[in-house]
Formats: sequence, structure tokens, C-alpha cells
Amino acid sequence: MAIKDIKAFSDKARTDSELKEKLLACQKVRELLTLAKDGGFNFIEDEMYPPNEPQFTADQLSEKMAKALLRA
Repeated sequence: MAIKDIKAFSDKARTDSELKEKLLACQKVRELLTLAKDGGFNFIEDEMYPPNEPQFTADQLSEKMAKALLRA
């Protein structure tokens, strides 16, 4: 399941400061998906939204992305 790829990408962004900055700069889901794909992670947009468990934290995402991906 690709949810594990989302979690792995999120975990890597916690420890890789360059990736963290690039993730924070993403304003659109398409940008986030491209960043993930460039890093070797493969998942689709639908898997990032509720009701799936959020794999990112608010401090990892731009305000716009946090509102989209972390809504309940």
C-alpha cells in the first residue's frame, strides 16, 4: 500500500533539512507529489486525504497544504 510510502516520505522530511524546506515550500498537492516522486516515493493524491490517517504534521506543511491534508 502506498500509505507506507507517504509515511516514509514524511519521516525522511523530518530528518533531511533540505527536503523539509522543499516540502514547506509546496503550495499545491501536485508540487508535493512531484517532490516525493523525485525522491523515489510513489503515492497518489487520494491516499493523502481523510479518512486516511494523516502522515504529515502541521509543522511539515505550508499553511495551505496543512488545511487541505490535515482537515478532520
